[in-house]
Amino acid sequence: MDESGVLTLLDELSDLIEDSKPVLGNREKKQIEVGVALEIIDEIRQSFPVEFSQARQIVRERQGLLEDTEAECNRILEDARNQALIIASEQEIVRIAQQQAENILADAREMERETRAGAEDYADNVFSHVESTLDSLGENVRRCRERLNNKTLR
Repeated sequence: MDESGVLTLLDELSDLIEDSKPVLGNREKKQIEVGVALEIIDEIRQSFPVEFSQARQIVRERQGLLEDTEAECNRILEDARNQALIIASEQEIVRIAQQQAENILADAREMERETRAGAEDYADNVFSHVESTLDSLGENVRRCRERLNNKTLR
């Protein structure tokens, strides 16, 4: 059936509705023969070309693809957000570890300075004691020599 046939069927449906009786005096509501109206509608449906139903099927499939694509997009975005959080937390862990390493290194340098100063003070005390002992020994040696020289001179 061509376009004019569909238009003729639509005119028949329109005439059926217009010629029907009003319900309880209300012009907006009418009584129609349902069977006749449904037959006209079936004829209109049958007159649509196959391409029309194929186009509707394509539109439904396209809508399904769009929904699937949107769901996949949302999943990818969620994965990306999760990965970004993981990377951010890993970077924070690295930053904290670097800060702790710097603190440990600074503490080690301070301990080295303190140890070096303590070792130098200890060495100075040891050398002072050795010097004092050597002075005392030198004094004893000198006295012993003097005694020895005094005994031989007599």
